[in-house]
Amino acid sequence: MRRTILWLGMMFCLGIGAHARDLGQWGSVDPALREWYQALMQPDVPTASCCGEADAYFADEIRVRNGKIYAVITDDRPDEPRGRPHVDVGTEIEIPNNKLKWDKGNPTGHGIVFLSHSKYVFCYVQPGGA
Repeated sequence: MRRTILWLGMMFCLGIGAHARDLGQWGSVDPALREWYQALMQPDVPTASCCGEADAYFADEIRVRNGKIYAVITDDRPDEPRGRPHVDVGTEIEIPNNKLKWDKGNPTGHGIVFLSHSKYVFCYVQPGGA
C-alpha cells in the first residue's frame, strides 16, 4: 500500500513535468519566489519536483515524538486561490526522514510541507535562510 502511494505521488509530480503545477496561483507571486518553488526537487528522488505552491502548506512548528518528526500546519491562507485541498491549522503531518530538504535556502520565512491530495509528503523545507 505504501509503495502504491509513493508511486502515485511520484507519478503525479512527474506527470506534470519538472515544474510545479500552475493553476493560476503563480500570477501574484514574486518571480524569484516562483522560481524557488519550481526548482525544489525531492531529496530522495532528485529528478522529481517537490511540486509547487498548490501543494505547499506553511508548517512553522515541528514536534518530535518517539524518534519521528511531525510538522504542524500553521497555514491559514485561503486554499481556493492556491487550488489546494484544505488542511486544518494544527494538523500534524509525519515527515519521513527521507523527505527532509536541507540543501536549499528558504526565502519564505516559513517551514513548508508539500502534500499530495491524499497527504503524501513530497518534501519538507525548514524555515529560514534565503
